[in-house]
Amino acid sequence: MAAQTTGARTRPGRGRAPDAPPADHARRGGRGLGARSAPYLLILPACVATIALLGYPLVRNVIISFQDLNAFQLIQHTTQWTGFSNYTDQLSSSTFWHTVLRSVLFTLANVALIMAAGTAVGLLLNRLGKRMRLVLQLGLVLAWAMPVVAGTTVYQWLFDSQYGVVNWFLAKLGWHSMAGYNWFGHQFSTFSVITLMIVWQSVPFVALNLYAGLTTISAELFEAARMDGAGAWRTFGSVTFPILKPFFLGTTFLEVIWVFKAFTQVYALNAGGPEGSTETLPVYAFIEGVGNQHYGMGAAISTLTIVILLALMSYYFRIMLKQEDDL
Repeated sequence: MAAQTTGARTRPGRGRAPDAPPADHARRGGRGLGARSAPYLLILPACVATIALLGYPLVRNVIISFQDLNAFQLIQHTTQWTGFSNYTDQLSSSTFWHTVLRSVLFTLANVALIMAAGTAVGLLLNRLGKRMRLVLQLGLVLAWAMPVVAGTTVYQWLFDSQYGVVNWFLAKLGWHSMAGYNWFGHQFSTFSVITLMIVWQSVPFVALNLYAGLTTISAELFEAARMDGAGAWRTFGSVTFPILKPFFLGTTFLEVIWVFKAFTQVYALNAGGPEGSTETLPVYAFIEGVGNQHYGMGAAISTLTIVILLALMSYYFRIMLKQEDDL
């Protein structure tokens, strides 16, 4: 009996769970590795396509920026390297720095108007009934879906000096001096039309995304704010903005990029006129590169444009990285 008892006590595996076989550890490790690598494998095709479609043109553009390339050299297939002369010529040019200042101010004004108007329309969508909300959403989608060139053509007709609806309407309201007014003959009026067009095309994106974000906020939070006596501005500052702060940062980030690189609206409306007074950096690069056939100079300007945009967005990059670290 003692021997049997001792044997029972020393029999392995009794009173505790058996150790997992090595094969189970291998399978668990394999599943863990696969789960960790799955997100990277899913985005790999998009990364490869982005590098192929954007990386090669960017590298090629940087290479051309170190060359003195014109139409004759393109025909003769000759290459004349100039080093950093294209960059030094632009960085020492007052025209370039005036264009940079103009582009930055143009971007800041447009982004501020877009975010303010888009936020107001998004809040309005959240307050409207179903039918009126559907009508407004349909109008926003139509404005957003209109091609840029088609929208530019519409604005050229609206602000035409002889047959434009805007001049006719203002004259009917009593501003008879606006009859026959040339909106594209002055820098401020031309920029006003361009800004109105860009804001009109960008507000739907901000408004619809803000409305989608508002639907994720519990209605109890707004009810609690109203019970505490908070008005519309206080509710927005204490409830809406803190919760949707990542949305506002991300949307502002996208709008700065979109407005800063806007080319079609500026060039198609008045080709950067009058006398280059409304040229932004993308238009300036196109006119110098393609218009004047100084392709190396145009490539240098476009490369500097990318560098300036990255410098402007460094603050938002830092904020977004900090938010990811907090998560």
